[in-house]
Amino acid sequence: MLEITLRHAFPGFMLNAAIKAPPGVTVLFGRSGAGKTTIVNAVAGLLIPDEGRIASGDWVLLDTGRGIRLRPYQRRLGYIFQEGRLFPHMTVRQNLGYGAWFAPKDAPREKMDHVVDMLGIGPLLDRRPAALSGGEKQRVAIGRALLSAPRLILADEPLAALDEERKAEILPYFERLRDEVSIPILYVSHSATEVARLATTVAVLESGQVVRQGQAAEVLGDPAVLPMGAREAGAILTARVVAHHSDGLTELDAKNVPLFLPHIDRKPGEMVRVRIAAHDVMLSRNRPEGLSALNILPGVAQEIHLGEGPGAIIAIETQAGRLLARITRRSVQALELVPGAQVHAIIKTVSVAPSAIGGGGPEKR
Repeated sequence: MLEITLRHAFPGFMLNAAIKAPPGVTVLFGRSGAGKTTIVNAVAGLLIPDEGRIASGDWVLLDTGRGIRLRPYQRRLGYIFQEGRLFPHMTVRQNLGYGAWFAPKDAPREKMDHVVDMLGIGPLLDRRPAALSGGEKQRVAIGRALLSAPRLILADEPLAALDEERKAEILPYFERLRDEVSIPILYVSHSATEVARLATTVAVLESGQVVRQGQAAEVLGDPAVLPMGAREAGAILTARVVAHHSDGLTELDAKNVPLFLPHIDRKPGEMVRVRIAAHDVMLSRNRPEGLSALNILPGVAQEIHLGEGPGAIIAIETQAGRLLARITRRSVQALELVPGAQVHAIIKTVSVAPSAIGGGGPEKR
């Protein structure tokens, strides 16, 4: 269990946060200025809070009440920054070896060959950083952090400096890191797509406070929790790949509900997470006929969250899982939507972007 309790006063800002999370990837999610990086700095030992406790199991990094304050170099952390921050005069192999050089002699550590294979950086070992793309540099930076035998990995918006193509390249490696490495990961993000694909636990921050925390599907499926605004609302479905069809579609099984999406590069039987954006979901009271949409899921409206403008977010419980729909207040009235109303959620097959689909992660186990 990762435990973080912090209280610290800045001029005009108060951080008062408490987080408890099981093993896996704990994502700090929220807008810029919410306090995410401040928490990471406290965990790293770069900030000593007025009051606080930081522990992972029986390993205590900070306990102001007991006078425990490990210095940064004592904390055994692997830190992944927004930029790779590799040593330019060293090859990739030497950068990786630099991380391993700092690992305590008796510490359990990942094997170099396993890390290189997991991150797909074997062909890069003799190159220098200047010859690497942004995504390649980040993969090497992940490997260097892993090989330092850390007890906790900090990733402070590690994809923020990458374009969409490079983000799509690197996200699968973070998924493998989550699934194949037993080290807890504290990950900072303001991207709903990253959170949906990677998070085991989500802690939503607003103005220095943790306003919601829990499993990714539960938190992102809450229409009252929209840290990045209604335009970024969306929910997660977990599904199994059934088959790839000749017309370019992949068939999924989401709790015995068939879903059809553009081709997914996963083998039949593998589990995937699918983020369905709220603005890509239409609602109908009756099952529609004669539509081009292939995915029509019957469900029940559970919560109706009215925004300050003309929009509304509706939470729908379906057999496949919870969905969110972003519609207008006028549509809410026209459809006579109230909690408990029977509805049909309509999802266009081609509206789900490849970047919104990732490995099933901890929920598949």
